[in-house]
Amino acid sequence: MTNSPVGPYSPIVRSGEWLVCSGQVGLRDGALVDGGVVEQARQGLANLRALLESEGSSLSDVVKTTVFLIDMDDFGPMNEVYAEAFGDHRPARSTVAVAALPLGARFEVEAWARVGG
Repeated sequence: MTNSPVGPYSPIVRSGEWLVCSGQVGLRDGALVDGGVVEQARQGLANLRALLESEGSSLSDVVKTTVFLIDMDDFGPMNEVYAEAFGDHRPARSTVAVAALPLGARFEVEAWARVGG
């Protein structure tokens, strides 16, 4: 199940062989999941997976992600969850600290995936 966007944007856009996924936070049923960055990262990555699957794709098609954290002290725990989600697949990634995220989230991930090529 995917969540509705929290703003005037598309959660996922296909452009030829590319899927561009807007930032996904740890929303489930319209609210942030309880707990800290681990739970939010797990749910945000599950939301990303669901978006990709809605277009016939998967995490294994992802070539680039950007992770946003409000606290770089969360990098280690987030990295463990991220590695669980992607398994042996290692897309290029940037991780940046930001002052705040939508809805008070601690984690957000956006992605580019190449499909059908």
